[in-house]
Amino acid sequence: MTAAVLGVIGGSGVYDLPGLEDIREEAIGSPWGKPSDALRFGRIGSTQVVFLARHGRGHRLSPSGINYRANIDVLKRAGVTDLVAISACGSFRNELHPGLFVLVDQFVDRTHGRASSFFGNGCVAHVPFAHPVGPILRRRIVDAAAAEEIAVHKGGTYVCMEGPQFSSLAESKGYKAAGYDVIGMTNLPEAKLAREAEITFATIAMVTDFDCWHPSHDDVDVASVVAVARANADKAARLVARLARDFPAEREECPAGSHRALDGAIMTAPSHRDAELVAKLDAVAGRVLKA
Repeated sequence: MTAAVLGVIGGSGVYDLPGLEDIREEAIGSPWGKPSDALRFGRIGSTQVVFLARHGRGHRLSPSGINYRANIDVLKRAGVTDLVAISACGSFRNELHPGLFVLVDQFVDRTHGRASSFFGNGCVAHVPFAHPVGPILRRRIVDAAAAEEIAVHKGGTYVCMEGPQFSSLAESKGYKAAGYDVIGMTNLPEAKLAREAEITFATIAMVTDFDCWHPSHDDVDVASVVAVARANADKAARLVARLARDFPAEREECPAGSHRALDGAIMTAPSHRDAELVAKLDAVAGRVLKA
């Protein structure tokens, strides 16, 4: 059996993970380029935890400038089996108010120009992605929230926009009319790449605003988003700490198939695979490429 290692990606307002013990930092190299920051390794209870600041310390990287492939690759190299992404988001529903955590289970991609796959010409692969979020991992987050008396909304669709600008009013009204629940700029590349890396993924979406569709809501601005995100940072840390303390010692099989997402996914015949690309896939796809 594989030992469970919990990965945490911290977004806007969450640049550290209080509660880690036996902390060490390590800058792990990646053939996909430079990740956002060094990884912070530690322990919460008996669970090994690896933390990565999505935007880098000091918030140096924009959503469009993050090297998502390098981030997921180094987390895979660090042994992460289950990944929780904490992310600020806007809401399209009155009941999903600022300060609430939404445990989304679906995504819609409105980004453009981002690298959101490890595969391509020379090694083509198609992984199942109908259910992007690991159901058991999400249920464990729900249980941790209940134990900590933290209000969460179970389920919802996260639309990932390119940014870095916030939505126009027409876009915001259109997303609301389409039935989407929350909007952000980062989680979808992470979810897609985590699936290709056979890492089980879940999102804790922290609502910071009502986007700009709400008639009583001013235009979204950085100051208000960061203020709510920082106010929720302690709550997010408590939630992750409880999740870690109650986490199983061994990796659980994922009903969505994330633990074996590459089974049968690679289309390119071995004799036609690009050697340079295959070499870069050593951590992400080594299980199937070396078989």
